[in-house]
Amino acid sequence: MLRTSLTLVGLLACALLCLSAPAPATTHTQVQRAADVRLSVAEALELAFGSSEVTKETRYLDENQRARAEELAGEELASAVARPYVARDADGALVGVAWFDTHQVRTKRETLMTAVDARGRVLRVEVLAFAEPSRYLPKATFYEQFQGEELDDELVLDGDVRNVAGATMTSRATVEAARRALALHAVLFPPAADGEEGDGEDGDGGDGAEPTDGPLGP
Repeated sequence: MLRTSLTLVGLLACALLCLSAPAPATTHTQVQRAADVRLSVAEALELAFGSSEVTKETRYLDENQRARAEELAGEELASAVARPYVARDADGALVGVAWFDTHQVRTKRETLMTAVDARGRVLRVEVLAFAEPSRYLPKATFYEQFQGEELDDELVLDGDVRNVAGATMTSRATVEAARRALALHAVLFPPAADGEEGDGEDGDGGDGAEPTDGPLGP
């Protein structure tokens, strides 16, 4: 009986120690990953399109489309698969398209959204995640420069877009991502001619996949 009582006391003591023990410390990596994320995809889409209905689609560029997009962007694309988020109004008319782009800045990565209107002009650029030190992240005024920009020879660093001292690599990466988005938009969602539909309805529907790395969007 005494041995049984001692055993029960020992088990109770162990249970109390476990309950009172501090939770495992959060690692630096976990904290860093949490700090990297600034906006979710849903939050960024709401900023761009408000209450418009947004559908994720998957588009496959043929050889000619890919060549044309690369010519417009001024660089090779990593994939022929694009995953635009397409916003339409209550009547089904195209409001705009969001393109998500994950790429390396210095030694770490960032994810940007470039939202483009139906006429092929930038609505806004948003930073969803930024893994570089925060000193390399430009202020909001830098990203505001892109509003209304079209894909032309002036959409370059120190052209229509002013460089940010101390964040040149981030500035350049942002311009390149915007050009990729506008190039894809021009190929897959060409502006409509008068009286014609020009919003690229021939693409495949969305697949519901989660965002993945790559310049063609999550």
